[in-house]
Amino acid sequence: MLPDTILRLPEVKAATGLSRSTIYERISAGTFPKPIPLGDHAVGWLASEVGAWIQQRITEARRPCGALSGA
Repeated sequence: MLPDTILRLPEVKAATGLSRSTIYERISAGTFPKPIPLGDHAVGWLASEVGAWIQQRITEARRPCGALSGA
């Protein structure tokens, strides 16, 4: 089995449709996956974590109106 793929910021922006500032705001708020350090001035995100975040957005968007958010 191959290890998880690491995405750099341009790939994360393209996959999510979010801007750099929005990504970092959501990381600070705890609502987006944290990046992993790759070097002194480089970070990346695990593709599986970004994919799970995207899937969660889809699931929430498809939830019927009036459904409980905790259900």
